[in-house]
Amino acid sequence: MPTLSRYYGIVIFMNYNDHQPPHFHARYQEQEVLLEIETGVVQGKMTKRALQMIFEWAEKHHDELRRNWDLARARKPLEPIPPLS
Repeated sequence: MPTLSRYYGIVIFMNYNDHQPPHFHARYQEQEVLLEIETGVVQGKMTKRALQMIFEWAEKHHDELRRNWDLARARKPLEPIPPLS
């Protein structure tokens, strides 16, 4: 599971050749969510503040997330994405 970004204890990652729809995973402490790139639909549970930071980050890096999804599906190296600042 390649890590795309880390900030404030949140780890963002994608799995190679993962199932549709395009999505990424986020982990914070013992909590994990799956977030769809295009719709913002969330599966899983996470603290409200951490989830807000993930949404903010994802909105800012939508194009990079989409590009990394395509790379992951092709089993190519993923490109790091800057953390939330």
